[in-house]
Amino acid sequence: MSMTRPFIAPLQFDDPIAAYEQVLAIYEANVAHLRDAMKRFVAGEDVGEHVRGCYPFVRVHTDTVARADSTLAFGFVAGPGTYETTLTRPDLFARYYQQQFKLLLKNHGSHHLRIEVGTSSQPIPIHFSFAEHEHIEGNMSAERRLLMRDVFDLPNLAAMDDGIANGTHEPPPGEAQPLSLFTAPRVDYSLQRLRHYTGTSCEHFQKFVLFTNYQFYIDEFVKLGHELMSQASGAPGDDYIAFIEPGNMVTRRVGQEVQANDAHGAPPPRLPQMPGYHLIRADGTGISMVNIGVGPANAKTITDHIAVLRPHAWLMLGHCAGLRNTQQLGDYVLAHGYVREDHVLDEDLPLWVPIPPLAEVQVAIEAAVAEVTQLTGHDLKRVMRTGTVASTDNRNWELLPQRTPERRFSQSRAIALDMESATIAANGFRFRVPYGTLLCVSDKPMHGEIKLPGMANQFYRDRVDQHLRIGIRALELLRALGVDKLHSRKLRSFTEVAFQ
Repeated sequence: MSMTRPFIAPLQFDDPIAAYEQVLAIYEANVAHLRDAMKRFVAGEDVGEHVRGCYPFVRVHTDTVARADSTLAFGFVAGPGTYETTLTRPDLFARYYQQQFKLLLKNHGSHHLRIEVGTSSQPIPIHFSFAEHEHIEGNMSAERRLLMRDVFDLPNLAAMDDGIANGTHEPPPGEAQPLSLFTAPRVDYSLQRLRHYTGTSCEHFQKFVLFTNYQFYIDEFVKLGHELMSQASGAPGDDYIAFIEPGNMVTRRVGQEVQANDAHGAPPPRLPQMPGYHLIRADGTGISMVNIGVGPANAKTITDHIAVLRPHAWLMLGHCAGLRNTQQLGDYVLAHGYVREDHVLDEDLPLWVPIPPLAEVQVAIEAAVAEVTQLTGHDLKRVMRTGTVASTDNRNWELLPQRTPERRFSQSRAIALDMESATIAANGFRFRVPYGTLLCVSDKPMHGEIKLPGMANQFYRDRVDQHLRIGIRALELLRALGVDKLHSRKLRSFTEVAFQ
């Protein structure tokens, strides 16, 4: 015997809000079905041989290539055919789903395209049905947890690979083309991982993200966040309403009402692997910052997961080795190209794929450097050089014999070296998230200037606060630029999904 899963037959819509509400109804019915069964299972009841709930799907079909002349990289299908995807967490992605539905109808016209919503056959893994603060599985015995595998669907890695994003997915004959980069199980998997790695709920992540490889930057971000929260909002563009720290610790801005969920926050017993911090705006377009630590593996891991939230831009702020003798400690490097020796993305994004600079991001970063440093012309160029950044997975590259890394860096005209920037940029390119890099020279190992305690301490005092403020200002400039300018067609491939 198996418990009958909730099934809502497919319906077609020409109203994006109505389509979204149907997605929400299907999702909530199936998740409620799973949660109810799980609670009874934990209590020892016999809930049947198998309990299943399924994700909602959205499908579109068009017989024409006609569409609006959109400059966006999303919101339309490539040509005639049927396109489909599964969806999850409509509560979290409400604005996003409604925007995508609206654009599909606008760009193709409701007389050419309708949005069909129904119950898919893709099971919702029981772990992905738990509410944020539910941990009911912890009350079970080991024997009962083992039996859970026979009663409920568990996460299936075969349903959540990145073939669509990588451009390697080929639907079997007769199946619909993908409508989005990520299926519902893939999104749910990443939402769970984000909570684990950053110590904060996915609900707190904002649309603009800063990555760093040093805790010093996080310390300054925390200081700035608390300073803002203690002040009444007033400056143009300064409409941050809360600051979130690991453990979902919420600090509301002066004058903001405490929310019911704030009470769930608690200091973690230890910091997570890649702690996340969030300057919140009411519309979700604030700034999140994550300390990814050292190395390309961490850089790939966190961007793999944050990508499902469809951020509008992410930037890397960190330290680097200056490779040119004319550079000084504390100088900035604005990356306009990357040498990828990180190796973590070689199978997903071949090395022959160029990672181009994005004009809007480059202009915003340079403008932010000029604004924060108050430098112009030659003085600005003296402290900020634009050039190629090399990223390596070998922290001790200096010890390799016969100076082969130095020769490659020279041939590539690289001006800086780190371990994360190329990975973050390449994953931005791969997942269609606008990206950029601004690094600060902290040592010059090829020219005898290595990090010594006294030099490092002075460098950190002089540069970290300024560097962070530049990154924040660059993201604010990109936000003011608008989504239409930021998500341009340069990130599209020949055969592209409709959802951003």
